[in-house]
Amino acid sequence: AATARQEVQNLKHQAELLEARALKAQMNPHFIFNSLNSINNFILKNEKGQASEYLIKFAELIRMILEYSNRPFIRLDQEIEALIRYVDLELLKFELKPEFEIIYQPELDISSIKIPPLLFQPFVENALLHGLLHKSEKGMLSIEIEEAQSMLKVTITDNGIGRVRAQALKKAEFNRESMGISLTADRIALLNNSEEQSHFTIQDLRDSSGEPSGTQVIISIPLII
Repeated sequence: AATARQEVQNLKHQAELLEARALKAQMNPHFIFNSLNSINNFILKNEKGQASEYLIKFAELIRMILEYSNRPFIRLDQEIEALIRYVDLELLKFELKPEFEIIYQPELDISSIKIPPLLFQPFVENALLHGLLHKSEKGMLSIEIEEAQSMLKVTITDNGIGRVRAQALKKAEFNRESMGISLTADRIALLNNSEEQSHFTIQDLRDSSGEPSGTQVIISIPLII
C-alpha cells in the first residue's frame, strides 16, 4: 500500500511539473510577439539605433528563456537576472524611464533558493505596461525579496496610474493582464504542499487624498533550497 501511494505521489508530482511547464510555455509566445512588434515599430519609425539595441537585449533574454524552459526550477539569482534583462528591454519603450530596483536581504542565499522560471515576470509586466507606461511623471518600480516564516515573499510595488484607470485605457484591447495573471495563479497554486500554502494578493494603493497611486503585489511561495 505504501508503494502504491508513493507511485501515485510521484505521478502527481510529474503531472504538476508538466502542467507548470505547459503554463509557462503558453506565456512566452505572448511576450515574444510583443517584443517583435516593438522592434518592428522602431524600424517603421526609422529608429535604427533603438531597434538594434532592443534586438540585442531581446536575443539575450530569449536565450535565457530557452535555457530555462526545460527546467521545473531555476535558482533565484537566475530569476533575478532574467527580470533585470526583461525590465531593461521594456524600459526602452519609455520616454521617461521609471526608476527600478530589486532589494533582497543580504543573508538570503539567492544562489541556492529554487523557484519556477519567470514566475514573477507577468506581475512586473503589468506594473510596467499597464501602471507606469501611461504615467506622466517619472515612475518607480520596486521588487523586494525576503524570507518570512519558511516562505519566500516577493513584493512588487509601482507608483503607476492604478488598475482602474489602466483598465479604462485598454477596454477595447485583448485582456492580456487577466490571462497572464490567471496562468501565473495556477502555477503558484501548484507549489502548495501539506505545510505551506502559496498565494498572492494584489492591492490598489492610494495617496493621502484617496486618489490611485499605484499597485502592490505580494507573492508568497514555499522556500525551496
